[in-house]
Amino acid sequence: MRVLVTGGTGHSGSYIVPELIAAGHEVTGLARSDTAAATLSAQGATVIRGDIEDLDGLKKAAADSDGVVHVAHRQDLLPSGGIHAVAAAELPIMLAYGEALAGTGKPLVAAGSIGSPGALGRPATEDDPALPSSDEYKGTLRARNVVESTVIRLADQGVRSSVVRIANIVHGPTDRAGFLPSLIALAREKGVAGYPGDGSNLWNAVHIRDAAAVFRRALESGPAGYYWHAVEDGGIPFREIAEAVGSRLGVPAVSIPVDELMLPGYFGFLANIVTKSYPASNRITRETLGWEPVQPRLLSDLDNGRYFPSR
Repeated sequence: MRVLVTGGTGHSGSYIVPELIAAGHEVTGLARSDTAAATLSAQGATVIRGDIEDLDGLKKAAADSDGVVHVAHRQDLLPSGGIHAVAAAELPIMLAYGEALAGTGKPLVAAGSIGSPGALGRPATEDDPALPSSDEYKGTLRARNVVESTVIRLADQGVRSSVVRIANIVHGPTDRAGFLPSLIALAREKGVAGYPGDGSNLWNAVHIRDAAAVFRRALESGPAGYYWHAVEDGGIPFREIAEAVGSRLGVPAVSIPVDELMLPGYFGFLANIVTKSYPASNRITRETLGWEPVQPRLLSDLDNGRYFPSR
């Protein structure tokens, strides 16, 4: 299959590209810089120069391919406009793919996120539609979900479209800017590994190589209009994560009282996030796509040499 990949040099894309090539697919990667072009070429991909702002170029590239994997985002918009601006820029991209692929039955696999605040009272499943916004999140859920819902609705136009919801923690040997490095940095700075309240709230996680395999399987055989869950650890108590980080740094794991979380204290801007529970199931993904995670789970992967290089 000739596959167009956007975001092929990012954290997820840099694993998706070799995953596809190893499976025998011909990958064309979109590159906006010489550095990105060199990286994609080194991985064995064909390079086309351009960026996701060029909708006509994207439509042509998509039409010339047998399928599309989209994991690129306008990260440059985050500082000034936040997630709303990123989503607003991404929506016309998805519609452009729809124009290029309508009626072809070709696959479009786009990246999403689990994003459940645990309000369901149970693990989120692939059958759950995009969650509505809430006052608590000031519309941020709606901003992202509009994009994912649009991708799913392209199935009605003859596109084999689906969304891979990626776990909250995506760990692996090249994880430099994810949630886990942020927690480790906080523990180093504060001298303690903190967890909110009793730390019983649940977080989900996946190894980046296993996540890449979900994208490949969704591209190859996933039916249209589905959400997939790239999640292996469906619910790890936050306290266990803090204790594992603390033990490797040689610092104690301590409770941060809930009534102190909103103060400019231990967690800072992460305070509203760390208090939530994000349990998630992967049953439908495993049964429908035949996906089985094989990489180390989160707590074991802490010893991969990247997170604690001095150990």
